[in-house]
Amino acid sequence: MLNEPRIHIQVQSTYVESQSQPEQQRFVFSYTILIRNLGHSPVQLINRYWLITNSDGHRTEVQGEGVVGKQPLIPPGTEYRYSSGTVLDTPLGTMEGHYEMVDHKGNPFRTAIPVFRLAIPTLIN
Repeated sequence: MLNEPRIHIQVQSTYVESQSQPEQQRFVFSYTILIRNLGHSPVQLINRYWLITNSDGHRTEVQGEGVVGKQPLIPPGTEYRYSSGTVLDTPLGTMEGHYEMVDHKGNPFRTAIPVFRLAIPTLIN
C-alpha cells in the first residue's frame, strides 16, 4: 500500500470590521491558510471544497479549481500560504472542507481542512 502524502493544514480567521455592515446582516471574514507538505515528494493542489455554515444552520457549499486562482505545486518540506475571505449573514459561523490534490505520480488524494470558527471578536470571551 502506498503511503499517503503527509499534508498539514493550519487556519487563522479574522473578522473584517471595516468591510462589514452588521445592521444589514453582512459580516466579512478573512482567513489565511498554511499548507505544509511534510512528505518526501511534491504535491499539487487541484481543487477546493468548502462547507460554510452560519449560526442559523444555513449551509453553503463552494467548490472550484485551485485557490485564489492558482493550483500551487508544493515541494516536499515546504509550505504554501494564501489568504481569502467569505461573507456571512450572521456574526458567527464555521468553515470546513477539503483540497483535492495529486501526488508526484498524478495519483489523486484528498486532504481535509479542519473546521474553523468565523466569529466577531465580541462573541468570543
